Amino acid sequence: MIKLEHISKWVTTAGLRTFLLKDINLTINEGEFLSIMGPSGSGKSTLLNVIGMLDDANEGEYNFLGQPIHTLKEKQRSQLYKQYIGFVFQAYHLIDELTVYENIETPLLYQDTKSAERKAMVADILDRFNIVGKKDLFPSQLSGGQQQLVGIARALISSPKLILADEPTGNLNSKQGEEIMDLFRKLNEEDGVTIIQVTHSEKNAGYGNRIIHLLDGRIEQPR
Repeated sequence: MIKLEHISKWVTTAGLRTFLLKDINLTINEGEFLSIMGPSGSGKSTLLNVIGMLDDANEGEYNFLGQPIHTLKEKQRSQLYKQYIGFVFQAYHLIDELTVYENIETPLLYQDTKSAERKAMVADILDRFNIVGKKDLFPSQLSGGQQQLVGIARALISSPKLILADEPTGNLNSKQGEEIMDLFRKLNEEDGVTIIQVTHSEKNAGYGNRIIHLLDGRIEQPR
């Protein structure tokens, strides 16, 4: 599903190149649940953003579902992202001016889903996350944990083939965190959704069927 070959990313300051990712080679099969671990600043989120097409690598080749992402135009990448990828951000990235309902509905608008179908899908996921009573509230009226649940609901609404999760339970209490990780495992095992998560938590990493460790922008010890 995903093949990264010799991927490097850097920033240049005063003529000096600082590597965020250095010669990453990684293959991820469809249906895998991969956990990426490593200390702060090791390049975990950068790698996730490159895989999620939110960021470009400076060097190397990236193939996604047989498409050479490194050669595609922005519009083509955007289409692939909208069609196949759900992203769960640690910082929520909810749209402040939209209600909970409207935030969750947004990916379906990009996919031109019919109105009646959108209503049914949003109602279903509001129910699944026990946030029906919050649907008319704005993000500023929610706790951090509630905002994270809305962000996860939004990522899942369009049944993506690939879920990218950056510290998905970072702002949840332990019970909510377990529920989300159980949901991810169910999506992976029963629906075949490929999941890549960045996490500091050994417990959360254990939900995956493979763990890789990053250190200073390099894959340290695949296992």
